[in-house]
Amino acid sequence: STMSSINVGMMTSGGLAPCLSSSVAHLINYWSEAKKAGKISGLTIRLYKDGYKGLLIGDSFIVPEEAWDKSSCLHELGGSPIGNSRVKLTNIKDCVKRGFVPEGETPLEVASQTLLKDEINVIHTIGGDDTNTQAAELSKYLLEKHNGKVIVVGMPKTVDNDVYPIRQTFGADTAAEQGAIFFENVVSESTANPRMLIVHECMGRDSGFLTAATAKAYRARLAEKEFVPGFSTTKASRDVHAVWIPELDIDIEKEGARMKKIMDVHGNLNVFLSEGAGVHEIIAEMESKGQEVIRDSFGHVKLDSINPGVYFSKRIAEMVGAEKTLVQKSGYFSRAAKSNEFDRTLIGECAKVGVESAIAGVSGCMGEDEEKEGFPVRAIEFERIKGGKPFDVKQEWFQAMLKDIGQA
Repeated sequence: STMSSINVGMMTSGGLAPCLSSSVAHLINYWSEAKKAGKISGLTIRLYKDGYKGLLIGDSFIVPEEAWDKSSCLHELGGSPIGNSRVKLTNIKDCVKRGFVPEGETPLEVASQTLLKDEINVIHTIGGDDTNTQAAELSKYLLEKHNGKVIVVGMPKTVDNDVYPIRQTFGADTAAEQGAIFFENVVSESTANPRMLIVHECMGRDSGFLTAATAKAYRARLAEKEFVPGFSTTKASRDVHAVWIPELDIDIEKEGARMKKIMDVHGNLNVFLSEGAGVHEIIAEMESKGQEVIRDSFGHVKLDSINPGVYFSKRIAEMVGAEKTLVQKSGYFSRAAKSNEFDRTLIGECAKVGVESAIAGVSGCMGEDEEKEGFPVRAIEFERIKGGKPFDVKQEWFQAMLKDIGQA
């Protein structure tokens, strides 16, 4: 193919995950390398601010060429260096109400006009499944309505690791490691009062992956610690005593009896709870009492408004005879971290192939394709990208952990 000059756009969108800054850094690096290597003749890199909001209101800036090589310092930052927002392009009413599009216009049309005006050839959408499925809709719309060829190469971030058919989403490994670090401090609160119940609530709307992976990471760190025999704080008192996630059917009465024994022996109890565990039961109970359940622009229930941690901690406290209860959420602490080495490497591999794919004119969402032999890193067809992949509780490591802690 003839060498071309490429105008690249990037945006980050949705909730935070420990990968957004690293994704931007890796993409800038591989695009500038492509130019240096003569794979493309010219390059501009434009960053849209605050996710789809920036695309709708035309708020962006161009990264000057002399800053390309300096962008590696973004690896040291958590969050997004260009800002995020939660915007659904097909929710026209919400976009108009928030002042992102004029009355009578569609967000897809307005976003298309921005990309055409900015002469964007490739757009990188760095976000979860919502972000990437919207990007695919936008690319389809541009082609059908404007004969516009914008290559869309998505980067899959979510701490839930729940996107089909992607083996491992960006940021999930870091979030588990950070949640373990968070609990390493919080668990010491078990010594602050007799018969102490600690509920560690992890993020994860429908997926228990992060809760399970955090428990695993925490227990690996605990295994490295030494304890003095005869003292009341022990490896067993600081262990994870229960893991409650949406994919497991929890017999609450039976679990209560098991956990009461642990409380009686150790004088404390540590429960890892997924924020999505038991939500359907809680919502049903709230609605039957006529209480309002608050939802966001995607129709997801705002979990902080129903507070599963508080709900379950009350039930558990009664069953195990806790004197004091502490509910601690690691979500924001974990998701706002910078990428760890594992994620940085994974993002790097995906960014490298993503840039090659974009130059070849192929759209898709980057990731290790679970449905292909050997899980190759490739631009996965957007129509195959889907959120809501449940955590597989039959995995050997998870079953071994449940047996180890006495829950199975």
